[in-house]
Amino acid sequence: PFHFSWGFLVLQFLTFLAGLAALVAGAELLVRGASRLALSFGISPLVVGLTIVAFGTSAPEMAVSSGAVLNGQTGLAMGNVVGSNIFNVLFILGLSALITPLVVHAQLIRQEVPIMIGASLLVLVLALDGTLGLVDGALLFGLLLVYTGFLVVQSRRASREVQAEFDAEIQPARPGAWDPRPP
Repeated sequence: PFHFSWGFLVLQFLTFLAGLAALVAGAELLVRGASRLALSFGISPLVVGLTIVAFGTSAPEMAVSSGAVLNGQTGLAMGNVVGSNIFNVLFILGLSALITPLVVHAQLIRQEVPIMIGASLLVLVLALDGTLGLVDGALLFGLLLVYTGFLVVQSRRASREVQAEFDAEIQPARPGAWDPRPP
């Protein structure tokens, strides 16, 4: 029989608060590190958000889903994946927009939203037979790699074009003269 204890309840609450604080601190470090990574590799912040930050924030779902599958609870794994994506799109995005208006990059509307809808429909089609097997998983994982590579190449190409425009606007200094441009 379970005996209620205020000490146990307080301990659970304090553990929850500590976990929440660690989550906020970890998210802050992730965003700062990803921003620095984007600058150092010449990749746009949008692409870093779509790849590195997305992978990092999906790591808990990956851990839960992997554990569920290893314990034979495949429904929990599917519910976790689908539920977390619905929650992220509707709740997190909606709450963020309530706090402050979100500036949406045109690439997000033209390219990423259709890809997200396409990926969701692909999972639906693959699951129509009642299973997501090895071949389905390999296909989805392969498409993730292709998508990530495509984003990095596209971002680096755009970064080079912006740099070329910048260089064309700023004339180099005469030989032997002071160069006022930032290094």
